[in-house]
Amino acid sequence: MRETKSTCPYCGVGCGVIIESEGEQIVGVRGDPQHPANFGRLCTKGSTLHLTAMAPLMRQNRLLEPMMRVSRQQPPRPVSWDVALDEAAQRLAGVIRQHGPDAVGFYISGQLLTEDYYVFNKLAKGLLGTNNIDTNSRLCMSSAVAAYKQTLGADAPPACYDDVHRAQTIFIAGSNTAYAHPILFRRIEEAKRANPALRIIVADPRRTPTAEAADLHLPVQPGTDVALFHGMLHVLIEEGLLDTRFIAQHTTGFETLRATVRRYTPRTAAALCGLEERSLVQAARWFGQSTATLSLYCQGLNQSASGTAKNAALINLHLATGQIGRPGAGPFSLTGQPNAMGGREVGGLANLLSAHRDLSDPHHRAEVARLWGVPDVPATPGTTAVEMFEAAARGQIKALWIVCTNPAQSMPDQRTVRQALERAELVIVQEAYATTATCAYADLLLPAATWAEKDGTVTNSERRVTRVRAAVPPPGSARCDWRIAVDIARRLERRLPARAPHTLFPYDSPEAIWNEHRETTRGRDLDITALSYALLEELGPQQWPMPQGATTGRARLYEDGRFPTPDGRARFANVEYVPVAEARDVRYPISLTTGRLRDQWHGMSRTGQLGRLFGHVSEPCIELSPADMARQGLRDGDLVHITSRRGSIVLPAQGSGEVAPAQAFIAMHWGDEFVSGQTGSGQPAAGVNALTTSAHCPVSKQPELKHAAIKILKAELPWSLLAAGWLPAHCAQAVRAELRTLMSRFAYAACVPVGRETGPRDPVGLLLRAASYEPPPAPLLETLERLLGLDGPNALRYLDRRRGQRRVMRLTDAESGEPVALQAFLLAGDISAGRWVKPLWQERRPAQDYGRLLLVPGAHPPASQAATPRRQVCACFDVADTQILEACPPDAATVEARLHAVQARLRCGTQCGSCLPEVRKLLQAPTALAAPA
Repeated sequence: MRETKSTCPYCGVGCGVIIESEGEQIVGVRGDPQHPANFGRLCTKGSTLHLTAMAPLMRQNRLLEPMMRVSRQQPPRPVSWDVALDEAAQRLAGVIRQHGPDAVGFYISGQLLTEDYYVFNKLAKGLLGTNNIDTNSRLCMSSAVAAYKQTLGADAPPACYDDVHRAQTIFIAGSNTAYAHPILFRRIEEAKRANPALRIIVADPRRTPTAEAADLHLPVQPGTDVALFHGMLHVLIEEGLLDTRFIAQHTTGFETLRATVRRYTPRTAAALCGLEERSLVQAARWFGQSTATLSLYCQGLNQSASGTAKNAALINLHLATGQIGRPGAGPFSLTGQPNAMGGREVGGLANLLSAHRDLSDPHHRAEVARLWGVPDVPATPGTTAVEMFEAAARGQIKALWIVCTNPAQSMPDQRTVRQALERAELVIVQEAYATTATCAYADLLLPAATWAEKDGTVTNSERRVTRVRAAVPPPGSARCDWRIAVDIARRLERRLPARAPHTLFPYDSPEAIWNEHRETTRGRDLDITALSYALLEELGPQQWPMPQGATTGRARLYEDGRFPTPDGRARFANVEYVPVAEARDVRYPISLTTGRLRDQWHGMSRTGQLGRLFGHVSEPCIELSPADMARQGLRDGDLVHITSRRGSIVLPAQGSGEVAPAQAFIAMHWGDEFVSGQTGSGQPAAGVNALTTSAHCPVSKQPELKHAAIKILKAELPWSLLAAGWLPAHCAQAVRAELRTLMSRFAYAACVPVGRETGPRDPVGLLLRAASYEPPPAPLLETLERLLGLDGPNALRYLDRRRGQRRVMRLTDAESGEPVALQAFLLAGDISAGRWVKPLWQERRPAQDYGRLLLVPGAHPPASQAATPRRQVCACFDVADTQILEACPPDAATVEARLHAVQARLRCGTQCGSCLPEVRKLLQAPTALAAPA
C-alpha cells in the first residue's frame, strides 16, 4: 500500500486528501488531517473519489487513446498520438492561415491545474496571437472577479476560512453552502456550537438546508440582491452604524453612493425583495452592530445579468462599516471550482493576463510580451464563454479546442451551443471521460489524465496554494493536459514561425512551468516568488501573497487599510438595482432557479457513475411549491412540460417546502446524459440548460444561469415505463451507453445508476423511467429487456398488447441458498406497482412470497407486506429517513439529544457530516417524537 498526498478535484474549498494505491490501482481515499482547509474531513463526493477511479468502472468511462473522425457522419476511430497531434496542429494552422488567429477559440476549465492553465494561456495569447481563450470559470466566478477589482482594486478575497470561527455575524448570500461547500459549512456549524451568540443570516429565495440553519432567513425574490444590500446600507446610514473614520481615511465615492441609496428606504427595498421590512432592518442592524461580520457568497450573486453590481453592493456594506482587513470580517467569495482561482492567477480568462494583469492595459501587455519573448500580446478583446459559442454558431470562429469541460451540458441556451459545435470546422475535445455530451461533437478526442494521475498545483478560495500529486499513472495512453498542449504548441511553432523565433514551450515538467509562472508574479498583488515546489513539500499549503524573503503567506489582506488602487483607497461602487434579464409575465409566469445537489458535481461525468451518490436524490425533477402543485392539479411524480423562450424539457414535478409560490427549482447537473426525450422540434432534449438564458452581466460577461422565466403544463403522456436491473460492474457502463442512445425515442426518459458500491466488483443497478404518447414499437421494448437481462427463459412475463401492458420479472436463483430476490423488472403501461416493486428491487428484499402479484397490472400487496419506499439521508452509511425516525428516542427533550442517540445507533453524520442539516431537520419535526410502529 502506498499513500500520496493530493487535493480533492471538486469545489473550491480545496480539501487535502490522502490517496491509497496498490501498484497502478487506487484502492482508497481519506481526508488529510494536516491540511488546513479540511483537517481530515471530506464530503460525500470527496470520500467516494476512489470508487470513481477503481477498475473496471474507470476503464469503462475513460478515454484511453486518441480518437479521430474522418467525417461527422462516422464514429471516431483510434489513432496514434503522433497522428492526433499532427492533425490538430495542421488543421489549427490551416484555420489561422485562412481566417486569422481569432478564428480559433479555446474553452478550458477551472478543474485544470495552474500549470495546465498557464500553458494554454501562453499558447493562445503568446503563440497564436488570439485572446479567444476563456474558461468555464466565466460561468462561475467572473462577477466576483470584476467586483473585487472594481471596489478593492484586485481580484483577491481578503478573508480566510479561520475567519468563520472569529466572526460574530456570518452573512451568507446566494449560496447553499451546506451543499456547495459542505466542509466549510461544518466549520460554520462548529463556530455556532462554540459561540451560540454567533448570528447567521442567509439571503436566498429558497429555504435551503443552509437557510434552515440560519437565525434569520431572507427569502428574497430572485435577482433583487442589489435592492437588499442598498436597503441595508440605508439603515446603516440612518442608524449611525457606519465606520466614518474608515470611510474617510481608506475609501472614495461614498457620498455619491449615499445619494443613490437614499432612494432605497427599508420599505421600498423590502417591497422590491418581497421581504418583511422588519427582517431587512434586523439584517442591517446585525451586520453593522457586529464586532466582526463575514460575508460568504457564491453563484446566487455571480450568475446574474447584474452579477458585478450584486457583488459590489455587498462589498459596499463592508467598506461602509469597516468590516474588512481584520479577523472575522470581510467579503469572502466562495470559489465554485477547485482551481478557478489558479486559472485567474495565470490570466486564463479572455480579458486577463498573467498575474492579475489586465489585457486592456498596454503596459501590462508589453510586460507579458517581454516575459514570454513574443513580439506582442494582441490588444483585441477575446470572446468570453457565451460570446465564443455565439461566434462559432455564426461561423465566425472556425475551430474550438475544449479542455476538461462539457459545454454541451453546462452552457446556457443549449440550442446555440450545439449549433456552434455542429457548425465549427474543427472541434478538439481534450477530456478524461468518454461519456460527456460534448464528446459526441468532437472531430478529435485527446485522452487526458485526471485526478490522482497529475502533478502540479491548485489555489483554493482562501488563496491557498496546494500541491497536487500523482498516485498512479494515467490509464491507457492518456496524457497530462500541459503535456498535450506543449506537444501541439511545438508543432504549431514550426508551422507559425513568425511569432515564435525560439521555442516558447521548453518545459519538461510541471515544476518548470510553475517556476515561469512564479516569475510573472514578482511585484504583483499575488507575488509568490518565495514559493517553490520544495517549499510546499516542506511547509505544506501556503497562502499568497508570499513574496521573496517571506517565510509564510498572508491569511488576511488589507489589514493596514491600503488597497491596490492608484491612490491606495478602496472605491465604493455606485450601482443601481436592475431586475432579472427575464421578468415573469403572463406567458412565462414562474421564476426558475438552478443550483446544486448535495452529492453531485457539475455535469456528473465523475459522480454520476456511482449509484450510491444518487441515493439522496435519485431522479431528476422540478421542485414547485405545494400551492403551485395544487393550483395545477399536480401530484408528486406527475410529468410536466417546462418551457422557456429558448427550449422545452419534460420532468417529474415534486412539491417542496423549500420553494416559494411562483418559483421553481431544477438542479443544474441534469444534462442529456441522464435525462432526455423528444422536444417539440423533434430534436433530443438537452437537459436543464435548454431552458436557461445566455443574457449576461455587461461587466463580467457571466450569464444569468440562476434565473429564467418559464411556464409549466401538465404532460399528458398516457403510456409509461419503469425498468431496472442489477448488472455486473464490468458491463454496466456499456449497457448504460446503449440505453442512452434509446432515451430520445421517448417523450421523456431518465436513466440513473443505483447502488451502494464499496468496491470495484459490486453490482451496479440501473433505473430507467420513460413516458410517451403511445406505446413504442415492440422491438424497442425487447431491446430494453435484453439490456437489463430480462430476455432469458427464466424471466416471468405478462403481455397485453391491446392495452399496452407489459410486465417482466427476473428473480435470483432459488438453488443458491440465498433468499429469492428481484434481479430485474420492467413495468410498461400501468406502472403504479412501481411504488412497491422498485423498493423491493432496490432493497433486494425477499420476493418469493409476492408470487403472481408481480405480474398483475395495478396489483398491490397488503400494507404489512409491501416494501416501504425509503429516502437516503446519509450516503456514508446508507441511512434512510425511516431509520432515523425509528431510532429517535421519544423521551429526548432536545434536537441535540435526539441526534446523539440516533448517531450512537446509526452513525449518520459522523463521517463527512454532509447529511447533518437534513438529520437535524428530521429530528425537529413533530413526527420524529413518535417512532412509527
